[in-house]
Amino acid sequence: MQSFRKHCILLFLFLSALGMAQSNAARQKSLENQKKRLQAEIKQINGLLFKNSKKEKSVLSQVEDLSVKISVRNDLVKVNNEQANLLTRQINVNQRNITNLRKELELLKMDYAEMIRKSYKSNSSQNRLMFLFSSEDFLQAYKRIQYMKQYANFRKKQGEEIAEKTKTLQELNARLLEQKAQKENLVKENRKVQQALEQERKSQQRLISSLKSKSRSMAQEIKTKQRKAAAIDREIDRLIREAIAASNRAAGKKSQSTFTLTPEAKLLAKNFVANKGKLPWPVEKGVVIQRFGTQPHPVVKTTMIKSNGVTIATSPQAEARAVFEGEVMSILSFKGSNPTVLIKHGNFITTYKNMGKVYVKKGEKVVAKQPIGEIFSHPQTGKTTLQFSVFSNSTPQNPKSWIYRM
Repeated sequence: MQSFRKHCILLFLFLSALGMAQSNAARQKSLENQKKRLQAEIKQINGLLFKNSKKEKSVLSQVEDLSVKISVRNDLVKVNNEQANLLTRQINVNQRNITNLRKELELLKMDYAEMIRKSYKSNSSQNRLMFLFSSEDFLQAYKRIQYMKQYANFRKKQGEEIAEKTKTLQELNARLLEQKAQKENLVKENRKVQQALEQERKSQQRLISSLKSKSRSMAQEIKTKQRKAAAIDREIDRLIREAIAASNRAAGKKSQSTFTLTPEAKLLAKNFVANKGKLPWPVEKGVVIQRFGTQPHPVVKTTMIKSNGVTIATSPQAEARAVFEGEVMSILSFKGSNPTVLIKHGNFITTYKNMGKVYVKKGEKVVAKQPIGEIFSHPQTGKTTLQFSVFSNSTPQNPKSWIYRM
């Protein structure tokens, strides 16, 4: 009974460890996918922001670009560290499993050896026949035959269990060696990433040091850009509110802050929501260099910047594309800035700022991934950036929640 209880406890521990191993394997796969995405993003950043060294970027622009790369590189270090920690936990679990399995195997072998020894003493056919013929009646003889069969089967099962546990032990040992090699490679890889990160931080610090004397003028420059962006945002808000008012007038309703939708527009909005998190990027390839919301400037930390969307760096002559089917609501041409295209998807609006050329016109129907224009490339810096936003009625949404893997 005690032996049976011990086997049950060992089996429970083994199954628990197996479940944990499967969970860890799923997490490890997820982390590996994250790592690949971050590595691809760093490659894109290098290609989009650091490739054209002939262009004369301002020091401020260089620091901003480095901040983007440092942020992604930091995320890569975190993922690598989590992978290494997960492997350490898996190695520890496997080492415990190996120790427990060795103890269990040793007990099985001892029990089996004792069984063989006893069996050997009474192994002669004469002893078996005597045991059988000494039965008091036919029923007892039948039961003794069944007992001898069961004993033989038990011996066979014990032998098979020893072979199976020996094989499991060998597999665990092989997996342990593989995990240790993986961890060693991961540590080496992370060391290289951290070295690159340290160099980039030093470069950034040198650039920031050179800007200290100009911090006041930089803060003013950032505020000027923010005022310009805020003016465009106010104009976008005005256009959306006018469109909302027009939809309410057409439906014979009083002024409201939301669109009054036709059945077709309701269906379009429903489909737009159903695709939340799965919408395509507004560019074929690109990297987010400014996030949504209010945040400190990457260089002048005391200056806060606000963004109603995200800024995406892409390649020169890249085209902006509609992220979903809809209708071109307006094309905003604001003094001193490049055109902005607004596309309506029921009661949702997507906006595409900083267009160099516009291919569509107001009232035109568009489909998902349809090119709507060429994005403007700055002649001095060579940077090509698109400011992309999503609105629910007139409320800005975080594009990260809507665009696939943003």
